[in-house]
This record gives sequence, structure tokens and C-alpha cells, in this order.
Amino acid sequence: MSHERILVVDDEPQIRRMMRASLTAQGYFIDDACNGEEALEKLREEKYDLVLLDMNMPGIGGMETCRAIRESWDIAIVVLTVRNTERDKVAALDAGADDYVTKPFSMPELLARIRAALRRLPQSGDASSSPIQAGDMEINPATRRVIIRNKEIRLTPKEFDLLYHLASQPNVPIPHGILLQAVWGPDYGNEVEYLRVFVNQLRKKIEKNPSKPKFLLTEPWIGYRFNSPE
Repeated sequence: MSHERILVVDDEPQIRRMMRASLTAQGYFIDDACNGEEALEKLREEKYDLVLLDMNMPGIGGMETCRAIRESWDIAIVVLTVRNTERDKVAALDAGADDYVTKPFSMPELLARIRAALRRLPQSGDASSSPIQAGDMEINPATRRVIIRNKEIRLTPKEFDLLYHLASQPNVPIPHGILLQAVWGPDYGNEVEYLRVFVNQLRKKIEKNPSKPKFLLTEPWIGYRFNSPE
């Protein structure tokens, strides 16, 4: 049983009721909001571990709400939408979502996505959790902080996990599937667009020149490699 707090944001009352009943039965503490404005207000007042966010809402809309949440809170975000094209997935991930679920979905599928979004690396008590130094960057898994030239870089939980997993195996090409399963969980492996978006976000934050990265290198047809300066 889990005890994380989840905020369900959907304009349809019956969906909010169904989510509350199903997720409460799994041990989650549930609160809900009927639109983006109410969600942002509740986030300012309470602490949540994850937001389930419907993309198709009146008012400021799901995409704008997602961006607003990501700008202010390092919280897991799973978006729910009827759209299922790669362009829609990339847009949602680029707005700050950690994961993407297409309606209609089964409750076991949604629960798996929630667990994946709440997943954190490294595991507590990991003996290898000493800081990683790469050039002028320090990655500290114990505090989950990244410092570059004495300045802390704000990363989302998933961005940190992806960077840490790559940096913990320097100069080794890591295939897409292995990266996805390590960071998101064993149910993942084909969602290459997730990695593309998250690596681009990381490059914007940690690279001096994101278009010519020094740390996060693409291995064509394979995956990605963390280049650790000698």
C-alpha cells in the first residue's frame, strides 16, 4: 500500500469520483480539482507527490497548467488525454509531464504509470551514492542536487534520475530500452520520444552550448552516453 498524495485534475465529476475511489483503495491520499486554476491554487496550499492532469479542460487548459506546475514545483506529472499521436506525446512531455496515458485506459495501466512517475533513483542505502564529479559539474545522489560552477541547477526528479543513471556509467553507450527501464521502470522500453525530450531538456540546463553538447552525447541507433572529461 502506498501513502503518496495525488491531485486529480479533471473537469468531469464522474471521472474525479472514479479516480478517488480507485486510487484511495490502493492506499493513495487523493484530492481533486475541476480545472487548472483550482489545481494551481491547491498546489500553493498543499504538498502533493503527483498530479494526474487531464489535457482537455476548459479555462487555462491542460498544457498551460502543466507548464505552470513544472515552472514552480518539482512534482511528478502524469497527463491524461484522448490524443495519441507522437506529436501530442512530445508536446505534453515538453510541457513538463513525466508520463502520458491515453484515454480510455485500464486502472492497472494507470497504476503502473503512477508507480513509474513516483519512481526515484538511486534507491535509499545505495552504496554507490557518493557524488559524481565531471569537469565543473557535481551530481550528488544523496541530496539529489546538481551543482555546476558553484551554482545549483534545478532538475525535475526524472531529469535527475536520467542524468544520474548516465553519469554513473561514464563513457559507456547505454541503449534506449535500458535507460527507459532504469528510470521509468520495467514496463517501458519503446518510448524513445521520452528520452529525446528529456535529454534535450537536460542539455538546455547543464550544457554551455546545448546544440554542441559536451556531456550528454547521442549514440546513433543505440542510445546515449555520458562523456566524462578525463
